[in-house]
Amino acid sequence: MTGTARPQLIIPELGPALGRLVAPPSPVPGTAAAWVPIDDLRVGLVSQVFDHAGDARRWAREGDRELALTTLTHAALQEVWGNCVRAVAERVAEQVNLRLAAAARESRLPQRHARRLPLESSEVHAIAARLSQGDAGFREALAGLDHALSAARSDRAPPEAVTAWQEALLTLARRLEAAWLSLEEALAREGREWDAEVEDIRRWRRPRWPLVLVGSLLFGTALYAGLMLGGYLPVPDLLRPLAEKMWAQWN
Repeated sequence: MTGTARPQLIIPELGPALGRLVAPPSPVPGTAAAWVPIDDLRVGLVSQVFDHAGDARRWAREGDRELALTTLTHAALQEVWGNCVRAVAERVAEQVNLRLAAAARESRLPQRHARRLPLESSEVHAIAARLSQGDAGFREALAGLDHALSAARSDRAPPEAVTAWQEALLTLARRLEAAWLSLEEALAREGREWDAEVEDIRRWRRPRWPLVLVGSLLFGTALYAGLMLGGYLPVPDLLRPLAEKMWAQWN
């Protein structure tokens, strides 16, 4: 008796579910460009997701259900997103360092202070953490995808299990779009916060108290010398030879 062939695993199209990640709205005329350009990173993120989906379709066509499913797992897609967030954070740090250095040159900040301005790796990690604060839904969808995968992995999996996995994959794509939009909002907040930091550096001025102190000392010394040479104050024994020499020249 000839067995009935199992239907080929279908990998759903992810483009529509990715929404504005694939087709961002056109910029409003007159709107200023983002302070850190990241559109190329958005394109790279979408391309990597499509590459994973394309590989999964190829394995599905070749009948390797296991490999097709594991190409789109929690670990693989989390790595794609994590790499993108780190790339944005590094680009932010690069732009911030350039702006801080320019502000330091403008305000003539001493080198000993300017050398401490560039962001350290721990600060770049902190930026990445702030940028990814809105990806909780994406991480939940990753867990949901793995849960659905366990039920759809077998060749004998019921159709409803496969459908649940396909829906979980589409949900993941929608949550990835939401995570990216949240990242864009967090990026705008970072820009406003760093604007304030840069402006503080730009407004820096050297403290005036050394100038006031030195000027006061010079003025006080000149006043004392004038009163002393003018005969209004007694001349100390140590300075008398110098005073008499100057009096002799004046007379």
